[in-house]
Amino acid sequence: MEKSFVIKGNVCQTKNPKELDLHEKAFAVCVDGISKGVFDVLPEEYKELPLYDYGDAMIFPGMVDLHVHAPQYAFRGMCMDLELMDWLNRYTFPEEEKYEDLAYAEKAYGMFVDALKKGATTRASIFATRHRPATELLMKLMEESGLISYVGKVNMDREASEKLTEDSAEISAYTTFGWINAVKDKFTRTFPILTPRFIPCCTDKLMEELRQIQMAYGIPVQSHLSESKGEIDFVKFLRPNNLFYGDVYDEYDLFGKNDDINTDMKTVMAHCVWSTDEEVELMRKNGVYVAHCPASNMNLTSGIAPIRKYMDLGLNIGLGSDVAGGHSDSIFRAITDAIQVSKMYFRMVDETYKPLVFSEAFYLATKGGGSFFGKVGSFEEGYEFDAIVMDDSILVHPQTLNLAERMERVVYLGLDEKNITAKYVAGRKIL
Repeated sequence: MEKSFVIKGNVCQTKNPKELDLHEKAFAVCVDGISKGVFDVLPEEYKELPLYDYGDAMIFPGMVDLHVHAPQYAFRGMCMDLELMDWLNRYTFPEEEKYEDLAYAEKAYGMFVDALKKGATTRASIFATRHRPATELLMKLMEESGLISYVGKVNMDREASEKLTEDSAEISAYTTFGWINAVKDKFTRTFPILTPRFIPCCTDKLMEELRQIQMAYGIPVQSHLSESKGEIDFVKFLRPNNLFYGDVYDEYDLFGKNDDINTDMKTVMAHCVWSTDEEVELMRKNGVYVAHCPASNMNLTSGIAPIRKYMDLGLNIGLGSDVAGGHSDSIFRAITDAIQVSKMYFRMVDETYKPLVFSEAFYLATKGGGSFFGKVGSFEEGYEFDAIVMDDSILVHPQTLNLAERMERVVYLGLDEKNITAKYVAGRKIL
């Protein structure tokens, strides 16, 4: 399949959080799936490559969803009147029980993967359920989609419905070992990620088992952290001797870089709404990624994560849709939500933390979250070539707009849910 080509259009990106990098009717060059840069005039050395001219269309780097629950896609946009712990017990766990049935899983996961493929997301870190067969099915569907993802079989041996609670820590670990061995070399674009659901659902024994699995395979880790006050209080009750929530993950060497055991695992923690200063410092020190999920935090009344504070401290940050806590799988929507909740944090909580501006939120959705996957989220030379192409002429307007105005308008008006013209992932055209 062709992985060397040139696309032409209005190329828009953020090399850094503070400014937009805009090129009108420019050339983005891909060679063997890797970007060679953006050029206003196509260099001679690339003139023999196939050229796809998208006219006046907008070309963005692909969007990265650092936190999404595939089995919850089926009830997105519903059941939004409860806080986190009640919402999990009343709606989420009963839905996830259904994935024991492979026929249901195939139908529901097929819808999820199709939506992800047709939208702006090119890479994602995905929670499945505790069910190994359904998780392997999801990975197969993701591989066929052409997207690049991490997919996790969820581990949980307490504090869930009877059908979702694994019979023991040993059985959970045994199933996880089997799953990893079955999939670790099976796919080229879909990879396993260790997924303890969160501390309330994982016994001490299970966390120790997961530590051993991580040490054996060296795969990344994803989970939830300091999302709601009720959740944090429950963790304090379960683990009274730990200094803070993240300290529990760290105790089991599942919290990013650990110099004591010479590991440097990639770790993403969703939410971090109520992280203490000590927890934040440990995340910074260990290189843990924060998956900021603003829609979910509003819908489940969890709060507002202080993302400006985290950015100022130099934490790794990306955006997550957190379907179905978040009601939309659109990362464009996550960009605008991130900006809006930061304005509320500034006005209602702490005016020393200025609101995010558009370039910063766009950066989080692309290069910020993309770094979890490597050199991803930019058309700079050496980055993997992920791109989305959109014809914004359907967004009619009477005035003349410059490229920055068009770019912002495309995101705020949700063009990703209306008109993706073409989509490339690691140099492969999938739409």
